[in-house]
Amino acid sequence: MFYMIYSEDAANSLENRLATRPAHLARLQALNEAGRLLLAGPLPAIDSNEPGGAGFTGSLVVAEFSSLAEAQSWADSDPYLSAGVYVKSTVKPFKRVLP
Repeated sequence: MFYMIYSEDAANSLENRLATRPAHLARLQALNEAGRLLLAGPLPAIDSNEPGGAGFTGSLVVAEFSSLAEAQSWADSDPYLSAGVYVKSTVKPFKRVLP
């Protein structure tokens, strides 16, 4: 089943986000290579794909896991969380309808 992981950034966390990004992306790449990643990306703080110093307000990941507990465990071990980029992550089941 797919699960939505919505994570919220801490204020002024852009520097930590950029420093921790390689470790964060490596986990997403592993999900992608396993064919389990539907989509992933950050949420710009302004109406722009390149928000510059405005940074981001969080991230959204939709990926396949065997259970809600596994999805929550994956979210809880995100390097962004341990680096203080994320203040919290919300994990919920996601039903894909389109495309």
